[in-house]
Amino acid sequence: MKDLKYLAAYTVPLATIVAVGSRGWLTFSAVLFVFVALPIIEMLVGEDTKNLSSEELEVKGSQKIFDIMLYLNAPIVFGILSWAFVNVLTIEYSAFELVGLSFSVGILLATNAINVAHELGHRKSLFERTLSKVLYVPCLYMHFYIEHNFGHHLKVGTPEDGATAKYNQSVYSFWVTSVLKQYFDAWKKQKELLKRSGSGFFSIKNDMAWYVLIQLAYLSLVFFLFSLKGVVFAVAVGVISFLFLESINYIEHYGLRRLKNAAGRYERVQEVHSWNSNHSIGRIVLYELTRHSDHHYKSSKKYQLLDCFEKSPQLPYGYPASILLSMVPPLWFKIMNPLVPEKMKIP
Repeated sequence: MKDLKYLAAYTVPLATIVAVGSRGWLTFSAVLFVFVALPIIEMLVGEDTKNLSSEELEVKGSQKIFDIMLYLNAPIVFGILSWAFVNVLTIEYSAFELVGLSFSVGILLATNAINVAHELGHRKSLFERTLSKVLYVPCLYMHFYIEHNFGHHLKVGTPEDGATAKYNQSVYSFWVTSVLKQYFDAWKKQKELLKRSGSGFFSIKNDMAWYVLIQLAYLSLVFFLFSLKGVVFAVAVGVISFLFLESINYIEHYGLRRLKNAAGRYERVQEVHSWNSNHSIGRIVLYELTRHSDHHYKSSKKYQLLDCFEKSPQLPYGYPASILLSMVPPLWFKIMNPLVPEKMKIP
């Protein structure tokens, strides 16, 4: 039964279902669940630093139930999103209700689309990688597949990585620099991949070009089915979802820098280059994304197998509370700056 604990990741979709099926303040249901209920529950439940034994790793690594729980997010996400589109077109929401609905659906896309896409994007099978790309579509962030897998994991903790927040950089500044740099870096990486394969820019192998066309096709389909109101809603929830993702990137690597050795090369990625959280509920809801150091150590390692390292820096709060904290930069700096190792404090 313990293996079914990850069913708790469906609580965000359940909260979003309440939001889509309601009016008034209940349209903010997913927002209230993620940023009010979850931090309180995490505080009450506490942390769990236990790692799996070698025997448990072998057993859980071969159990398909963990993969199926990931796959089920696709029909859940697209089903709820479609329902939201229908409601936006047919119901006269107030501005307040539209804001609530947009944030609720945007949070759903962040936790159960982008986050799951991120996990599947590191897998080896064609099915899982394709499903990863499909889940990125409504988030309008398909380029993340290339930049994250071929850029971030190589450059994390360096000035070359758009997804590593600088020491004393606010989350709002990071949103701008991270979103823009990662997008343009994805195009640079795509050109490198094409050159390496001997293909030209207009080759069928230009995935970035396909991503642009697919996302335009998605917005065109939304316009055809749900009019301009649907397109505005689609863009709104997409932007909210990837800004939520970038807020996670912010708290995961804030101020942690890889130093250069005597040869002028960056040290290899170690356990100390990611912020982690062992708060039990956040771990489950985000499919162990919070054990981020082990993810960077071996990105293909499945979520249910990730370990906690004693050397890894720990966030004082879980991910939801940490994201909220980052929204108030002076408070974030006051709490987090003393925790950043002195040798890494590079502006």
